[in-house]
Amino acid sequence: MTTDPREEIAAYYDDFGRRWARGTSPLYEDWALGVANDPEMLNRLAGLPGPKRQANLVFASARWEGAPLVPYAEVRAWLLDNWDRIVGTGAERTVQTNEANRCATWLPPLSRIDGPVALLEVGAAAGLCLFPDRYSVEYAAPSGMRRVDPPAGASEVVLTCRVDDEASVPSRYPEVVWRRGIDLDPIDPTDSDAIDWLANLVWPGPDHDARVARLRAAAAVAASDPPVIERGDLRERVTDAAASAPTDATVVVFHSAVLLYLDASGRREFADVIAGLGERIGRRVVWLSNETMGTLPEIDAQVPAETATDHRFVQTWDARPIALAHQHGATYETAPFRR
Repeated sequence: MTTDPREEIAAYYDDFGRRWARGTSPLYEDWALGVANDPEMLNRLAGLPGPKRQANLVFASARWEGAPLVPYAEVRAWLLDNWDRIVGTGAERTVQTNEANRCATWLPPLSRIDGPVALLEVGAAAGLCLFPDRYSVEYAAPSGMRRVDPPAGASEVVLTCRVDDEASVPSRYPEVVWRRGIDLDPIDPTDSDAIDWLANLVWPGPDHDARVARLRAAAAVAASDPPVIERGDLRERVTDAAASAPTDATVVVFHSAVLLYLDASGRREFADVIAGLGERIGRRVVWLSNETMGTLPEIDAQVPAETATDHRFVQTWDARPIALAHQHGATYETAPFRR
């Protein structure tokens, strides 16, 4: 029996609105639920390739083309009238959430690695998360606000994160001696149009307004010292890229919300490549991952039952869960995994 694609699209947009946008972007929640119950819009989405039906891409493309930020009932006619322009923009663009604030959740594990560190981010986009050692962070800890600054001094980019354990606040920054990225569609942090598109991908809503200013400030940091970001498939490129890192450094392969874009066999293949990476290149490799539940079954099996994971990644160190990290770096919770 063939499933009507419109039913799958409707279920996806309903889930996007109720589970992801709710409580964080009221406008996108309204738009997503509106689309989920709109037969004409579902017909049009069904005519697009699967990756181009993503709510993030469709809504960002509409905004790029000038969609008014009004409730779905009011914007619906505009969307239908300008559908060809929206589709055209979506065909040329991709969804790449390059959220520098995620570095606030990377610093706790990175700070525990002694000696020089070589950072290799897969799905790096413009490489904004390759500079965790260049950003200041204000951690809201149980005892109160605690700020950490890079060794070079306070940064113009200030990240914010709430932690549930004093031990999560880093006592030191990692000694980053090398940084590189891999991406199917690398972004040049010096390209203003590309950075404008990244800013446009940030959801509308008060919870996200600060993200745009932070993104632009972080892009300026990356533009001042552009990292090498190789174009290609992470499964095919990661070994050679890691092998080019300094031999005396711990190679840290890390990523956020990347593996969900691979199918189950692709995720399995990548995990197997990483598992044997250190032996193949003859040095220490640490694999840090921020991905959603449902990415790899062996990781899901280690997450305690009834753990609330909405809007959160399961952060892992070498495939062992160590924390829940908010999708945009706003919180870092270790309680479910403390032993």
